[in-house]
Amino acid sequence: MLADIHTHFLPPRMQRRVWAHFDEAGPLIGRPWPITYRGDEQERVAILRGLGVTMFSALAYAHRPGMAAELNDWTLDFAARTPGCLPSATFFPEPGVEAYAGKALDRGTRIWKLHLQVGGFDPRVAELESTWGMLAEAGTPVVVHAGSGPVPAGFTGPGPIGEVLARHPRLSVIIAHAGAPEYAGFLELAERHEQVRLDTTMAFTDFFEEMAPFPRELRPRLRDLGLAGKVLLGSDFPNIPYPYEHQLESLARLDLGDAWMEAVCWSNAHALFPPRG
Repeated sequence: MLADIHTHFLPPRMQRRVWAHFDEAGPLIGRPWPITYRGDEQERVAILRGLGVTMFSALAYAHRPGMAAELNDWTLDFAARTPGCLPSATFFPEPGVEAYAGKALDRGTRIWKLHLQVGGFDPRVAELESTWGMLAEAGTPVVVHAGSGPVPAGFTGPGPIGEVLARHPRLSVIIAHAGAPEYAGFLELAERHEQVRLDTTMAFTDFFEEMAPFPRELRPRLRDLGLAGKVLLGSDFPNIPYPYEHQLESLARLDLGDAWMEAVCWSNAHALFPPRG
């Protein structure tokens, strides 16, 4: 079985817009990025299940004010009708953010997504301070695209989110894409903060290695973090330019051992998101 904590399911109209942006290789993409899995919602769920993915997410993210609450309604409804999907939500620095984030928590949200590169906002802004505090208290992990890949934009890099973590040390954060390309800085955050983890999304694949190769000298630290429960499988499905299996092959060729692979691909996520009911 596989637990993939970084997958995307979006309202159909938004999904089409996202794919169009990838097709255009827009300024936040920076290179051709063909989408491999373009089936409808039911087809994509069936593909994941056929691959053995029994835990996944519906990560949506707001890139402007006024989007997040409506997205949350859709993603939480999707999880309610889709066995195996973690109830997923997002938020954005805007008036009312704590209220709608609190509502999403009350509806059972178990995982959040923020995209600092696409959203272009500073995670340290005052509008988010009470929401960060609420999520730190709740303990629900936030997947944050904080690295500067595929192109730098917004308030990326380990500095801004690191300052948030310094103010909220109990905050549970999962750094997307292992922090590419600032791998060393984000590994250090995971080593320093008890509730900071990394996901493997697209990292180590041929596609990412062309842009931001993972330094070989960091592999022992990555191994230690994985065995400590701090590295989780992520893929970016369906928005990937290669077959899903390539992510797994890329992890295997790191040669960090069977115990590491089992921890990363299943048991670390299972421990973080234990079954309910």
